[in-house]
Amino acid sequence: MKLGFTTLGCPKWDLDAVCRRAKEYGFDGFDFRGLQDSLDITVLPAFNGELEATAKRIHDTGLEVSGVSSSISICDLARRDANIEEARRTIPVAIGLGARHVRVFGGGDPSKTPRADLVKAGADCMKAILALDGARRVKWVLETHDSWIASEHYLMLLNKLPKKAVGALWDMAHSPCYAGESPDHAMAAFGSRIAYTHIKDAVRVENPSDAHHAWRYVTPGTGEVPLKESIGLLKKAGYDGWLVFEHEKRWVPDLAEPEDVFPKFVAWARQFA
Repeated sequence: MKLGFTTLGCPKWDLDAVCRRAKEYGFDGFDFRGLQDSLDITVLPAFNGELEATAKRIHDTGLEVSGVSSSISICDLARRDANIEEARRTIPVAIGLGARHVRVFGGGDPSKTPRADLVKAGADCMKAILALDGARRVKWVLETHDSWIASEHYLMLLNKLPKKAVGALWDMAHSPCYAGESPDHAMAAFGSRIAYTHIKDAVRVENPSDAHHAWRYVTPGTGEVPLKESIGLLKKAGYDGWLVFEHEKRWVPDLAEPEDVFPKFVAWARQFA
C-alpha cells in the first residue's frame, strides 16, 4: 500500500512545502484538497497554464498525486450545473497531474428531499459528468460522508453508479463514529468496490453539543477507531491502493500542526504499507 495525505491537513503550505515535506516525512504522494487560500485548485494558475510545469515539479521530487478531492456533491439538486462545471475543470487537471482518483460527495438533504429522489438526481448528475471529455480516464470515488455513511444509504447511491467508472472511498472513521458500523459490516456491504481510503482517528467527547461534535480527532493509532482491523480487512481482500491521512486542519484549526502529526502518521502507517 502507498501512504498519502490530503492538503486539507496543511492549509498554510505552498506547493514547494507540500512536496518538500511529503518527501522528507516518507510519504509516497498526496491528494489535493485545496492549496493555501483556495479550496479549488483548478482555478489557480499553477493548475491552468502552468499545469505541465507543476506536474513535472511534483514528479521530479519522486512523488505521486494520488487524487484530486473535489467539492462536487452529486445529489445536491441546486448544485447540478456547478457540479458539472467543476468536473469539467477538474478532469484535465487530474489527468495532467497523473492523479488516478477524483473524490465526490453524495450531498443533498434527505430531511427535505426523499432519499430515493436524491439517488436519482445523483445518478443523473454522475451520468452527465461521465459524458464529459476525458471523464473515463480517471476513477471517480464516492466518499462515505454526510448523509451517505450508513451502508444501507450509501449502497442506495453507489449501486446506481457504474462500477467501472465509480468506486467507493471508505473513510474508516466515519463508518464507526457516525453510522455505528464495524469494519466487518462496511467491508461486507461495499468492500468489493473500495478504490481509495481516508484515514483518521478519534476519541469520544463527553457531553457533546450534538452528534457532529461527538468525536475529537487524534493522531492515528492513538484513538478509538478500529483502523488496524479495517486495514487488515482491506489487505485480506486484496486492496493494494492508497492509505490517505485526512487531517482536517483546514476545518479544525486547533488540531495538531502538520509538521508534528504527519511524521507520526507515517511512522505508524508503515506497518501496513
